[in-house]
Amino acid sequence: MNDMLQVLKIEFSNSGVSTGTTWLPGNGGKIDSFSPVDGKLIGSVTVATREEYDSVVEKAQEGFKEWRLWPAPKRGEIVRQIGDALRQQKNALGRLVSFEMGKSLQEGYGEVQEMIDICDFAVGLSRQLHGLTMHSERPGHRMYEQYHPLGVVGIISAFNFPVAVWSWNAMLAWVCGDVCIWKPSEKTPLCGLACQRIVEKVFEANKVPEGVSCLVSGAMEIGEFLSKDPRIPLISATGSTRMGKAVGASVGARLGRSLLELGGNNAMIISEHADLDIALIGAVFGAVGTAGQRCTTTRRLIIHEKVYDQFKEKLIKAYQQLKIGDPLNSANHVGPLIDREAVNSYLAAIEECKKEGGKFIIEGGVLKGEGYESGCYVKPCIAEATNKLNIVQHETFAPILYIIKYSTIDEAIALQNGVPQGLSSSVMTLNLREAELFLSQTGSDCGIANVNIGTSGAEIGGAFGGEKETGGGRESGSDAWKVYMRRQTNTINYSTSLPLAQGIQFDL
Repeated sequence: MNDMLQVLKIEFSNSGVSTGTTWLPGNGGKIDSFSPVDGKLIGSVTVATREEYDSVVEKAQEGFKEWRLWPAPKRGEIVRQIGDALRQQKNALGRLVSFEMGKSLQEGYGEVQEMIDICDFAVGLSRQLHGLTMHSERPGHRMYEQYHPLGVVGIISAFNFPVAVWSWNAMLAWVCGDVCIWKPSEKTPLCGLACQRIVEKVFEANKVPEGVSCLVSGAMEIGEFLSKDPRIPLISATGSTRMGKAVGASVGARLGRSLLELGGNNAMIISEHADLDIALIGAVFGAVGTAGQRCTTTRRLIIHEKVYDQFKEKLIKAYQQLKIGDPLNSANHVGPLIDREAVNSYLAAIEECKKEGGKFIIEGGVLKGEGYESGCYVKPCIAEATNKLNIVQHETFAPILYIIKYSTIDEAIALQNGVPQGLSSSVMTLNLREAELFLSQTGSDCGIANVNIGTSGAEIGGAFGGEKETGGGRESGSDAWKVYMRRQTNTINYSTSLPLAQGIQFDL
């Protein structure tokens, strides 16, 4: 293993298959992890065979039988200890996230902080898993509802947030009494391995049952195993819309549940009433943060015609100041794309935009020379376009920003909503009527709608997710915990008779 892994101060093997504290050989081959930072091999992990996958599921089922009987606050205490372990490993794990995925070091640290935050949220939640009491229409009866754990939760995560999104699911699922099987992205397998090792130490110290935290490394085939497996009542999948449709179809065919967090095509409306300095910061970070590889990346700026030229000049000056390079160097703003395949998609999108009539005011391209040997560093670029361009209607996971002119706020909202995706949205305005209209039922159709902040940077306290082709799922805060549980309505008759509902008479 690369020295980068040793800073975690935990023992690594190259196995990518675990049932909690037991590691299986992983006889299904191996995955090599190359850093997009320098193009060099970091390490390799082994992949599960079908037989090993089935062993993991069986162990998870067994673990669930015991774990669900632990009181929820006791389960919360385990999650609290995981949060403490992550605090101790924040710098090291953050560096690994940055090095294996390519995001800036500050964003790597921020991702681990999200994990710590969701642990804190889940600890409090463990004492608040509430039901609801209702009045019965029948005398001498009490009616209420309660929530029970579902069972085995399958988690399929994406490379761009290789640890945080897993934690959003796992920490909530664990305090709810579920057990988890995690398939990390094949592009960032070492981050998954690191998290499993950190959790393993906590579980060992607390004698948590085997099977509560499982890891199954592999490619698309493992995702298909999970999606089609009737033993797994809930699949939480994060990734592209194309992937989500396949997962949703497989899970739906067996009448399972899906929690889908899919693509975004997020827009920021910049009003004539906006504070343009604040808007500039939000727009630039939203567009180039994580090299455009966030599902909440700002991909479209919808700018009022009165401030269009002025704001365009501000954008050009800001982009000219961006520093692109090694993400572990805090002086750099933008790191690499995840791999050469992503670079090819970026280049293809630029060519398609030009063919359709888009005009680039900041040109893109691949950076070459010293420090760019991996071939994964690209220039963030900006094109003047319209919403009607086919390429604008699709999400390209790269730092390409489209700017579009509008005349009225109703037109701007229609442009914002005029794409198949519905994840995040934002309006920059100091006009109260515009802000309230944007947040109204006739405003943004996205799961996230912000005023005077950007499209990215969601906090864990609110439920995260989107509508339309984004999948409709909700993770993280608010009452997102309910998706990990099954709902049960209960009625208790404490009277001396048996009255029937709806006044039905049945005398014997």
